[in-house]
Amino acid sequence: MKTFLAAAAASTSLLAHAAIAQDTIAEKVDALLAEMTMEEKVGQLTQYSAAWEVTGSAPTGESEVAKRFRHVESGLVGSMLNVIGTDQVRTIQEYAVENSRLGIPMIFAYDVIHGHRTSFPLPLAEAASWDMELIEEGARVAAREAAAQGLNWTFAPMIDISRDARWGRVMEGAGEDPFLGSEIAVARVNGFQGDDLSDPLTIAATAKHFAGYGFAESGKDYNAAEVGTVTLWNVIFPPFKAAIERANVRTVMNAFNTVNGVPATGDEWMQRDILKGEWGFDGFVVSDWGSAVEMIDHGFAADREDAAKLAIIAGSDMDMESYVFRDHLEGLVETGAVDEALIDDAVRRVLTVKYELGLFDDPYRYIDEGREEALLMAEEHVMAARKMAEASVVLLKNEGDLLPLSTDDDVVIIGALAADKDAPIGNWRAQAEAKSAVSVLEGLDAIDFPYTYVEGAKVQIGDAGFGDELTINMEDRSGFDDAVKAAAAADKVVLVLGETALMSGEGRSRAGIKLPGVQQELLEAVHEANPNTILWVMGGRPQDLSWADENVPAIFQGWHLGHESGNAVASILTGAYNPSGKLPMTFPRAVGQVPIYYNALNTGRPGPKKEVFWQHYTDMTNDPLYPFGHGLSYTDFDYSRLRARQRGENVEVSVRVRNTGDMAGQEVAQLYIWDRAATVARPIRELKGFEKFELAPGKTKTVSFTLTPDELGFYKGDGSFVTEPGAFDIFVGGSSAAELKTTIDYKAE
Repeated sequence: MKTFLAAAAASTSLLAHAAIAQDTIAEKVDALLAEMTMEEKVGQLTQYSAAWEVTGSAPTGESEVAKRFRHVESGLVGSMLNVIGTDQVRTIQEYAVENSRLGIPMIFAYDVIHGHRTSFPLPLAEAASWDMELIEEGARVAAREAAAQGLNWTFAPMIDISRDARWGRVMEGAGEDPFLGSEIAVARVNGFQGDDLSDPLTIAATAKHFAGYGFAESGKDYNAAEVGTVTLWNVIFPPFKAAIERANVRTVMNAFNTVNGVPATGDEWMQRDILKGEWGFDGFVVSDWGSAVEMIDHGFAADREDAAKLAIIAGSDMDMESYVFRDHLEGLVETGAVDEALIDDAVRRVLTVKYELGLFDDPYRYIDEGREEALLMAEEHVMAARKMAEASVVLLKNEGDLLPLSTDDDVVIIGALAADKDAPIGNWRAQAEAKSAVSVLEGLDAIDFPYTYVEGAKVQIGDAGFGDELTINMEDRSGFDDAVKAAAAADKVVLVLGETALMSGEGRSRAGIKLPGVQQELLEAVHEANPNTILWVMGGRPQDLSWADENVPAIFQGWHLGHESGNAVASILTGAYNPSGKLPMTFPRAVGQVPIYYNALNTGRPGPKKEVFWQHYTDMTNDPLYPFGHGLSYTDFDYSRLRARQRGENVEVSVRVRNTGDMAGQEVAQLYIWDRAATVARPIRELKGFEKFELAPGKTKTVSFTLTPDELGFYKGDGSFVTEPGAFDIFVGGSSAAELKTTIDYKAE
């Protein structure tokens, strides 16, 4: 096997460096860099997607595909994405290592978003668990399965904060809050990367998209983001900073959008000054798909050559599927338009991560056919997905005596999504097999729960691919009569409605967020026939459930829960698992409230007033339908004895929580603050601590929090961090609407 050491044997200086066992990675990288031509350096900054049958005949001729193959064979490509499976990865790695001059191994990347072969709940659903151990374990399982297929890099986690349910990619993130989002970012990165990146069952993570992508105007994907610097520093940046400083994420992906008129790929302030400068990020930055060349359409770059120049100067290290680095960087260096030191810095970062992955020690360390066969959908992975699915469900409303279901009940299940084995997998499904999830009906069958099923109405007409527009059923109501008759004859109805897999995700923005198609009409018709209706909502975003909240006694936000969806649904409906999820995003009463979020500023005219001159709608309350952090249980929790006092520079907070119901349950105690007067106006509530725990009926727990200057402080618009003295309101409860409050007069030291 040709390795870098063998290829460089003729170089005395390089061999001397490589022969010294205690050499640091930095020394090895510098030695290799000194041997590279400019063409080879640029190659390390180029990423291709799979474009030919990898295990078939090598492409020939003068086509683009053949050209790309020759680049791989010549060591002029640093990474490939969408090359999956040990056979394919080995073939490509052999081309790169065995044939190129220096034998530099490639990194193989893929979008491993919420599981790999074993599908976990969507990231937004997992965020609803507020359980960092389960979230980290989900990423760890995904990494094990991806690595078993030869991959060593994922384009996850997406840690964009977003307040807009219209944006399709809310399904891929952790919601609207920077504190919760930061904790989840750290958990996911730790799950993917583990304690040792060279472990062949871990993979490098990517914090994306830097920055502002989740603030796309009007919720339209790829749109511009117009945000102030206070919002950047206090809302958008924190999860990225946490991923770097607390989890040592090895790569960052820049964003498609502009911020303040500058495309993220060409934003030198964000990438060089903040990311690589102030935060000391020492991994590498990869562009999003084609984002470098898209700067031309943004009106920022004049042409492809200009796009290459702007991207490398700004700090974008690897070009994904734009080819502008490949085609223009070498010439830009020759003319002096780009300093070679910038190229060397970028290459050094890429090579460092390859060394950390152990690829120079063994380019084939991630390729083991036995591991691939043993780990894909291993039993323990499926069980982990089941736990995550159960913990992700949010009980939004529970009135009357409908839940849990009993086998004595005559139950009818209505809705095409109840029988759907594909929708629960959701979008960004990696290598999960289509139509392989446990459906709701199959979950009930597995526990021998009796029911009658009626489809009611289709949600989507026909199948669609990842990039295809969908055909939603807007007219076919032919199944309504059967659904109404079955509902009228039953004791209870479980209506499963919502989105199919591709109704949320990249490019899947929606101007309206009501139940798609004829489903709202079906809901109203079924409810009229039998008011004892339980609504189970599938989907990847908050949807407009205002009519349901006014009329339906019990509502679940069931998301897309992955492979174990049906089993989780059955466990929760029958009470085998007591729901414990809490919303990571605010649910609006209508799309006109969007963007709506709990941590808003108070404004100068907060109201309510008896006149019209205050901040409000004239036709709707300002309050959300369901606030951030909301989530019910089959039991009840009471909060009391809230205490707060300053000890040194910290504030110690305690509260008593009691399970006042007759069933054991899990609760998430949440702490919020309001800095009443500051040099920058602060949100009326900000999450600054939470703890998830289980309590038996009648039991009490004292929950303690510590607010340090980090939690009490904030960033000004210039990026300076301050903690100021003054009055702080402290709220603790089961959601951001917590009423239990105390106030302290904080004395900053």
